[in-house]
Amino acid sequence: MYKAFLIKYGEIGVKGKNRYLFEDALVRQIRYALKKTDGEFEVTKENGRIYATAVSDFDFDEAVEALKTVFGIIGICPVVQIEDNGFDDLADTVIKYFDSAYPDKHFSFKVNARRARKNYPMDSMEINMEMGGRLLDAFPELSVDVHNPDVLLQIEIRNKINIYSTEIPGPGGMPVGTAGKAMLLLSGGIDSPVAGYMVAKRGVELEATYFHAPPYTSERAKQKVIDLAKLVAKYSGPITLNVVNFTDIQLAIYEKCPHDELTIIMRRYMMRIAEELGKESGCLGLVTGESIGQVASQTMHSLYCTNEVCTMPVFRPVIGFDKQEIIDLSEKIGTYETSIQPFEDCCTIFVAKHPVTKPNLNIIQRDEHNLDDCIDELFKTAIETTEKIRIE
Repeated sequence: MYKAFLIKYGEIGVKGKNRYLFEDALVRQIRYALKKTDGEFEVTKENGRIYATAVSDFDFDEAVEALKTVFGIIGICPVVQIEDNGFDDLADTVIKYFDSAYPDKHFSFKVNARRARKNYPMDSMEINMEMGGRLLDAFPELSVDVHNPDVLLQIEIRNKINIYSTEIPGPGGMPVGTAGKAMLLLSGGIDSPVAGYMVAKRGVELEATYFHAPPYTSERAKQKVIDLAKLVAKYSGPITLNVVNFTDIQLAIYEKCPHDELTIIMRRYMMRIAEELGKESGCLGLVTGESIGQVASQTMHSLYCTNEVCTMPVFRPVIGFDKQEIIDLSEKIGTYETSIQPFEDCCTIFVAKHPVTKPNLNIIQRDEHNLDDCIDELFKTAIETTEKIRIE
């Protein structure tokens, strides 16, 4: 019955003179998402509306699931579109639509007509009343409820006439690519994929960095992170994943620095490397999955010491979430089951038994000087040997 989807957006509608830029970005993202389905679609925008019209056979559920991954969409409306051949033709189409969409007619309804094209011979109120009467004549078991109907029938009089009564919620947010680019520090845990999803939802294009420590971390751990990047990329679009060989830097920190400071100093060098890679690719900020107080490296004192090495802003979207809230969101976006696979990343290999929870920045900086004889060369090598993987 459906050959098209009417796409509704939210925040984009208040963007003023720049609105068309956001609409164009949303159209691009819709086209990208629908390319992953079996059908072919033509995506167009017209007078504040975006349409995805099928030009071949397609799987309805598959198309809806693809559209649910597009940030910027607040509603997906399967729509019947017809030419304007007079009210009788419109009424016949609506009756057929109701008969097909609702086999059981024991429900209340309301007609809500919008006449965007003012040369239509009936106004909105006249359409509502006449169409309601036609439906009651065709299906006497229906009832009218103008305040809280079971079914709200929408009729939009535009260049073509749109008929729909279902609105499937979209993810909201802003189209990816409308708010610059950021570098996500992506581990194999639960938090960082959620952080990437949340920033992408605000229109930020993502690149990612993963710190690999062979032979202490396995190829399975690396593959787990690649799999997580693929899941995030369903929403964010393509991601370049930077795989940094971090083993030599970790060993140097382990050998030369106090063990209760291992995690903090390691995090500081991760941030330095991620920022360097981000600068090379035009990123405007770093994104992490840190949440206040979750582990020793995420206390306020620890975050202060970590931030000190960065010149870019650091975005922490889950900073105020508790663990269960993060888990709930990871389940919603489909990353949880992959995140809990038992393959450790480099953050969990060289962990002190009693890490400092209130590090002093002056002491951390002093102890980092123990690395002066080797760290510049190790840092340079880590950057130069970074493996770049394109995640579609």
